[in-house]
Amino acid sequence: DEGALVIDVQEETDTKEVPPCMIQKSDGASLYGTTDLATLVQREADYHPDKIIYVVDKRQELHFLQVFRASKKTGIVPEETHLRFLGFGTMNGKDGKPFKTREGGVMRLENLIAEIEEEMYKKIAENRTVAEDEAKETAKIVGMSAIKYGDLSNQASKDYVFDVDRFTSFEGKSILNKYQAQGKSFEGLAIESAHNESEKALMLEVAKYNEVMETAYEELAPHKVCAYIYDVANAFNRFYHETKILSEENEARQKSYIALLILAKKVLEACIDVLGFEAPE
Repeated sequence: DEGALVIDVQEETDTKEVPPCMIQKSDGASLYGTTDLATLVQREADYHPDKIIYVVDKRQELHFLQVFRASKKTGIVPEETHLRFLGFGTMNGKDGKPFKTREGGVMRLENLIAEIEEEMYKKIAENRTVAEDEAKETAKIVGMSAIKYGDLSNQASKDYVFDVDRFTSFEGKSILNKYQAQGKSFEGLAIESAHNESEKALMLEVAKYNEVMETAYEELAPHKVCAYIYDVANAFNRFYHETKILSEENEARQKSYIALLILAKKVLEACIDVLGFEAPE
């Protein structure tokens, strides 16, 4: 527009063509770029961050590339501050198309949450004999966690199909409670060398924790933590089904089994906490 205020973010050394960033129209109106730059001013004043990661629709990459370069050109953000765009895809239904309501309209998040909680409550009511209040609370935890896990378990930039049945299971194991109910204590537990292949496999999965977390952080890839949760859970299930734990007569070996289960539980809880969701006990 004639008289528009434009920040030219082109640099001769850049190989990628990037149009300039317009921050004010000739009639005085502001644009998205204006507010995004103003937000950077505020964030710099409030936090002085070393790194800012924008998790936004992948179709907005060019817009934020313009904003990032404009912010560096104008000195709004120091040159050494790292600005990173992390684009995400769309959540689709089982038909492969973006989620819609039953009436065909755009699915609001609050409606999606309500529908999944209702579905979870029906499953819990069908499969278990529990009080209604407990069933509703569990449905709320599992439903919200299913949404978060489903969203985080895929590579951020890719579209994906959200299938609630894939992300929920109601198999519970109370083996640690049963161990204590036998009058036994968690004190003095120690993990011995593996006694069978499934135990060894679980040990190897648990031992990957630090490496997985470091990689996920460096690559901004929470889906790798989700994949790790899945692998640990599968290794645990195999070990649980192939090993007689509570009926093991060798006390030292039984203690080793229990110590490994406690460690696996701690690893799963730590991963779940990092990803920002919950799981029923």
